[in-house]
Order: sequence, then structure tokens, then C-alpha cells
Amino acid sequence: MKYFGVLLLVAAGVARGELRIDESGRSLRISEDGKLLVEYRTDWKVPYLYPLVSPSGANVTRHWPIKDDVPEEERDHPHHRSLWLAHGAVNGYDFWAFHDGKDAKIEHVRFVDSDVDETGAARFSVDLVWTGGGRTHLTERRTHTFRRTGAETFTLQVDSELTAVEGDVLFGDSKEGMFALRLDRTLRLKGPQAKAHILNSAGAADGAAWGKRADWVAYHGPDELGEPVVVAAFDHPSNFRNPTWWHARDYGLLAANPFGIHDFENKPDKTLGDHTLPKGERLTFRYLVAIHHGDLDSADLPAIWKNFSKP
Repeated sequence: MKYFGVLLLVAAGVARGELRIDESGRSLRISEDGKLLVEYRTDWKVPYLYPLVSPSGANVTRHWPIKDDVPEEERDHPHHRSLWLAHGAVNGYDFWAFHDGKDAKIEHVRFVDSDVDETGAARFSVDLVWTGGGRTHLTERRTHTFRRTGAETFTLQVDSELTAVEGDVLFGDSKEGMFALRLDRTLRLKGPQAKAHILNSAGAADGAAWGKRADWVAYHGPDELGEPVVVAAFDHPSNFRNPTWWHARDYGLLAANPFGIHDFENKPDKTLGDHTLPKGERLTFRYLVAIHHGDLDSADLPAIWKNFSKP
């Protein structure tokens, strides 16, 4: 039924300004008026979203390593792929940077549903499995909801439901995680094209925002077209250990991470952030990314937070 609904949408077309979903094999694209806004991809060890396009028409995340011909892009951290969700210490497996040499991966199993609902939001869900060492450590239902919330603002909500299936699952204390974006060249604080700044919900700016707990963190500056943009990530109040810690780096990495306590707070006990999810139990997360064509004042991030944080 889901597939038929998508076919109807493709065959009939959509009115100007409405979102459209095209599902093909193991990938999915959301577009507006024929212009690609976001694509779900499975050609890496973990699923990721690239590009992520502003209402100005600019991609706000790093192009590399998906594209290799963009001038003055840093070619570091090849696991930093636009927008993704993973963690570097799950039952001793590195699902983030894969430095342990093991066979960890987050595998796409199926699309569960995809449609443009009556509110105009494009929504799709996927089933995933976190595997390593011949075991399934976690199953995951991940739902993405993409909306235009105003003439100059897009939002992307990601809901993740993780279930321990074959035994208890230990999320280890590591700064390498969890819900993350790697931002484009101009949305950095250092580098040849860096022109951005950072602000969090508590008022900490730039380098002072790293490792701090906050409801949201925003990068603001010009996009790749020279247009003003704000890219903000929000941690829902229902999330584990909210407000979360933020791995907000001057080179453009923005990650919400409830597990990396000893790194972020510079504590000697490397198990402070550990959390064990018992077999059969679930851990859920909800995050929002807002992309606004404009400045911090017109973005009105406190209002976005107030709306997002409702039960």
C-alpha cells in the first residue's frame, strides 16, 4: 500500500511548493518543485542523509567524501557523512569511526512507509540493524519527518527507537557519537572559507559551546551561495539525559551525545557515561534540525524549541 501511494504521487505529480517522495531501491529522495532537498543513502557502513538543502538552494553539510570535486573542503574524518546517527562504543564495537578494525555496521533492512501527509510533511521510516561479530546488537526503527515550516525554514525531525535484541547492550562513554551533522566549508569557525559562529540555548558561543549541556546548538553564517543561514539541532526533553552534551567543534562537527560524559566534563572515570540497555528493552531519541535562510533573530530558535519540546 505504501509503495502504491508513492507511485501515485510520482505519476500524478504535485502542485508547486509541495514536497514529493521518490523511493528507489535502498535510497529515497525528497524534493520540492523538482529540486532535491534531502536524500537518504545506504552506500556506507551506516545510513546517512546527503544533501541537506537550505531554502536558499545551498547544501549546508559537507560534500566530501560523497563528492570529491568541491574546492577547499577538508578531507578528514571520512566517516563524517553529512547527517547521520551512530555511536563509537556499543558492546565494544565502533559504529562511528570504525577504528577498532571490527565489522560493525548499521544495515538498512527495509522502508516501512513513506508518504506526504495531510499537513504537507514528507515522512519515511526505515528498519535498521546494528551488527558486529556475527550478532545483532540492536534493531532500530528510524523515522524522518521533513517539513517546510515557513517561507524561509525547513525542519527535519529524526525519531530513533533502539531495541536490545540478543542480550544486554552497553553504550560506552565516548565523545564519538551520536546524532550528528558535518557542516559545509563556510559554516565552520576555522578553515580557508570559515565565516560562521556557534551559539547554544544557554548563551555559550563559539568554542565555549563545546562539551556543554544545552537544549539546542546553532551554527550561523553564510552558506555556500553567500546567503545567510542558521543550522540548529535540538534535543527533545524526553530524550535520555536531556539536556544532552554537544560535541560542537570549530571545524563544523555538531553532535548530540548523551554518553560522552567523561570527555565533555574532563573527568578521570571513563565509565561515567556508560549506559546498559537490558535485553528486550527500548531506548528512544528525538532530534530536530532546523535550516533557516536568514539570521538568528529571524530564525527565532526559542520559538522552534518551544514548539518542538511539547509532549
